[in-house]
Amino acid sequence: MDAELAELLDSIGPRLRALRRDRGLTLETLAEDTGISVSTLSRLESGRRRPTLDLLIPLARAHRVALDQLVAAPATGDPRVHLTPRSRERGSVLVPLTQYPGRVQVFKQVLAYREPRLVTHSGYEWLYVLAGELRLILGEREVTLRPGEVAEFDTGEPHWFGPAGREAVEILHLFGPHGDQAVIRTGQTTSG
Repeated sequence: MDAELAELLDSIGPRLRALRRDRGLTLETLAEDTGISVSTLSRLESGRRRPTLDLLIPLARAHRVALDQLVAAPATGDPRVHLTPRSRERGSVLVPLTQYPGRVQVFKQVLAYREPRLVTHSGYEWLYVLAGELRLILGEREVTLRPGEVAEFDTGEPHWFGPAGREAVEILHLFGPHGDQAVIRTGQTTSG
């Protein structure tokens, strides 16, 4: 085994331990979720057992991450990401920016004019306006967002969003499972 491969394999155990701890899981809980024994999980995390696909796949599912995130596979080939836009109804376009099911999903959207239709579903949404004006209806409330403005809300509340007028609006749209929320960090300003 070459040194690079050995180093890659050795890094998986600590990565698994950090992921489990970051999620606040015990070995026992993870064992229940994956069907892998506590002793096997412990040996994987400590590096005393080499990871195999039949162990890594259930762990990736339990942690809701892509398998390559567990392995930290080296980048190969062309570093550009080739996105595939999806045309939606009458001039709207959706571009998925992430590919990890079960986690927060990120989309760039161009929304064409359409009539409001309130919906509800499980999850949490975060909207950032890039260009145009976005009309957001949350239950009985209605707001207009302009470029650079952000809205976030629980999707269990009846909601709809689209262009504020007849012109299209361009947004970044984050959608995640209930309980996952975007965290916004800004620089602190001091008064002098």
